[in-house]
Amino acid sequence: MNELLGSRIKALRSAGHLTQEQIAEQIGISRQKYARIENGTNHITLEELSKIADILGVTVGDITKVLDKNPVVAYRAGSANASSQKIFDMLDLFYANKHLYAKLQQDSEGRGGAYAEEQEKRNKSQSGFFS
Repeated sequence: MNELLGSRIKALRSAGHLTQEQIAEQIGISRQKYARIENGTNHITLEELSKIADILGVTVGDITKVLDKNPVVAYRAGSANASSQKIFDMLDLFYANKHLYAKLQQDSEGRGGAYAEEQEKRNKSQSGFFS
């Protein structure tokens, strides 16, 4: 996350033809600390982010919008495949159940609606119980 914000700040600073020294001086931090913010090695406070945005002539939202474009979740090595497989297995199960349900609905309609009528009778008798 810090790397994304830092690279976005660096791009905006470069576009504005400003140096790290100029921005660091205006927000009241050392150039080294500012350089670490751009590199993503230092955390940035909301106050610093707000000051940087003012200096660059943008909003805080203009800087932080890079966070919306890239997923924040980082998968551990090797676990991405396991997660993906679990998702695919769940989707397969969902579609299998969906097709089974559709087939049961067709079968009940094919029996002249006897199953649906039986269910309706049960629902009515149970609804009287809870009234």
